[in-house]
Amino acid sequence: MATGATDVLMDFDEALERFEPVLGFEVHVELSTATKMFSPAPNPAAPGVDSSVPNSLVAPVDMGLPGALPVVNAEAVRYSISLGLALGCSIAPTSRFARKNYFYPDLGKNYQISQYDEPIAFEGTVEVELEDGTLWTVPIERAHMEEDAGKLTHVGGATGRIQGADHSLVDYNRAGVPLVEIVTKPIFGAEHRAPEIAKAYVATIRDIVRSLGISEARMERGNLRCDANVSLRPRGQERLGTRTETKNVNSLRSVERAVRYEIQRQAAILAAGGTIVQETRHWHEDTGSTSAGRPKSDADDYRYFPEPDLLPVEPSLALIEELRAALPESPAAFRRRLQADYGFTDGEFRDILNAGVLAELEETVSKGAAPAQARKWWLGEILRIANQRGVEPGTLVSPLHVSELIALTENGDLTDRLARQVLELVVAGEGSPEEVVQARGLKVVSDDSALIAAIDEALASQPDVLQKIKDGKVQAAGAVIGAVMKAMRGQADAARVRELVLERAQA
Repeated sequence: MATGATDVLMDFDEALERFEPVLGFEVHVELSTATKMFSPAPNPAAPGVDSSVPNSLVAPVDMGLPGALPVVNAEAVRYSISLGLALGCSIAPTSRFARKNYFYPDLGKNYQISQYDEPIAFEGTVEVELEDGTLWTVPIERAHMEEDAGKLTHVGGATGRIQGADHSLVDYNRAGVPLVEIVTKPIFGAEHRAPEIAKAYVATIRDIVRSLGISEARMERGNLRCDANVSLRPRGQERLGTRTETKNVNSLRSVERAVRYEIQRQAAILAAGGTIVQETRHWHEDTGSTSAGRPKSDADDYRYFPEPDLLPVEPSLALIEELRAALPESPAAFRRRLQADYGFTDGEFRDILNAGVLAELEETVSKGAAPAQARKWWLGEILRIANQRGVEPGTLVSPLHVSELIALTENGDLTDRLARQVLELVVAGEGSPEEVVQARGLKVVSDDSALIAAIDEALASQPDVLQKIKDGKVQAAGAVIGAVMKAMRGQADAARVRELVLERAQA
């Protein structure tokens, strides 16, 4: 066994020999409607909405003010139905909102309006593709509508957490943001591929909601969050083990790591004769570990009851069929079409999928970049920086900026070496590639007279090299080219320098 940040962990392979993992996922998708779920306040999850000023995007309903009544956002209902259909779900002819009661310091009403026993969508399946091309079917229990909570900022402590803080500040901007929560049925048979299936499932949900245009699905911004449920049971046992729920995991890589960690942690406890506590867990990106949150309540503890201020949602068959007809191609069909359009081999395309940059690559190409160049940059320098920092590649740079970088390279304004330098500066927040090039003066020197002056100086300082070139030993030109590139601070086209060196040597 190995020791993690605070827990004893069993070797992953040994854990899977002794115990069977059972998975379940709750994925929360923030819908990008113009306004919130039950109020007319601007929705901070909508594109272009500035939520940087706390408590600036609120209405009486969001604050829980007396007498303020909720009104259902019709666009959010349409989005929810579209998502349910894309998940292969049946759409309920009637569904009802309920009050979910427990202490919410970041919901002024002190309860959440959600759906409980009458969700908008139920009984679906999602097919996900694993890294080797294997297809895995994930059963969906339900997709229901609800509102998000606000955000707490804990002040005065060393860690930014509630423990040790002097006080907490509440920002209600996010309170009331429209959510769809997608709940899977228990997933059996995952075995050693459990972490991989977790990552692939969340990636597929992200791809689906993006293709529908109902959410930006940026995990690092909280547009899409995953609660990962993991339980273990001894081999041969029918009864399910006690589950833990790792909350609000906000990257694909972290989902994969969190599931692996919980399998190893729970296996060590069970093997030592201990018991698993049914609780929420917090994921810590820095240590790659989970820690205990609060005891996990069962549904009865939330005292659900029908929301008295809202009528049932009863979408017409005509609306459901209209939304069904408008569904885009599935992510699987989209991937097959892109691979054919771009001319990538199966291996090349799988590398893109495994890196999680397909959407970014597709958008880069749509901005004018050649597919091969887009693939080169996303799987090369951008992925290297992302792996180095432990983040998703798409969080570092926008597809628009990548396409601009490629264009600057293609038209000769940048060499590959300069382009990599520009990328680093774009990632550092210095602006677009064009802005960085102008501010830093990194453009390739295309003035032959400047190059010739540098070449003549290099040739004069290396007369023996000059003679070798004159004698036909053109490989000796490399020393001159290197000197010129150094003098030009890398801002010269090496091929053009070579041409000019050979011309000058023969003059």
